[in-house]
Amino acid sequence: MNHVLVTGGAGFLGSHLCRALLDRGDRVTTVDNFGTGRYANIAGFTGHPRFTLRTADTTTLGCFADLDRITHLVHLAYPGSPTTAARHATAALRAASTGTLAALDLAASHNARIVLASGPEPATAPEHLHRTATPDVHAAGHRLLESAARNYRGADIAIARLPDVYGPHLWPGDGRITSAICAAALRDQSLYFASDRLLHPLYVTDAVAALIRMLDTENPAILEITAAAVPLTRFARTAVTSAGRGWLEIHPAATCLDIPEPVTLTAPRAGQPVTPLPSGIRSTLDWMRSILSGPREPRPAP
Repeated sequence: MNHVLVTGGAGFLGSHLCRALLDRGDRVTTVDNFGTGRYANIAGFTGHPRFTLRTADTTTLGCFADLDRITHLVHLAYPGSPTTAARHATAALRAASTGTLAALDLAASHNARIVLASGPEPATAPEHLHRTATPDVHAAGHRLLESAARNYRGADIAIARLPDVYGPHLWPGDGRITSAICAAALRDQSLYFASDRLLHPLYVTDAVAALIRMLDTENPAILEITAAAVPLTRFARTAVTSAGRGWLEIHPAATCLDIPEPVTLTAPRAGQPVTPLPSGIRSTLDWMRSILSGPREPRPAP
């Protein structure tokens, strides 16, 4: 039986990955300090006999002490949110450097395959939807993570560069434009964009499937996971239509934060996304609606 360690397993992407690994019969251990992860994301399977939760920080000494032998490792213990990275820059950069090296050391000592999740940098939200600091810290963290992995010797390493992943557990206000659009539609806000750029939205279950395929191969690689390019307005219009609320306008506006051009994805593909955009957005809205309409979730360490 595979024993997969998932760092950051209580986060947006990690929680879906843990569930998928359990569903296919793997044993799963997750390490999360609950800095951005949420216990509610994993509450549905914490009692599973093949699941173990360790509340710890990957940057601290002894985080991985006394672990049973692992066969695979997925390193997700770096904030996917540009806003969180900017607000907690020192912690984010430490996670990208010290935490990544600790994960690589663990993989090498256990002779385990390790897959690390990286960018390209997600498109950030226009300022009128969510005020945030510069995303430079987030991008710098990705560069640190990749540099550590590319220069490490003695481990079976692969790097997955993910596009704009969205879906349930994507927290409103985390700085990513997919999150900001869905939250604004549910709040019946107007969405103003200075131009119609392209996004590469990838539904979270498709991202998880790609990570698992990389986990199961033996070839070292830096692979950019592909997703079909769609105009920003199409994503926003689909969210507004599915929510039955909100309003979309496109015109030059001084309050809009320029959205960087997407990276062209030319690397070999790790499978094709299968979730249609309308279906993925509806699932995202259904989950986010319960968050926006409910009480603020406490975040205690379990």
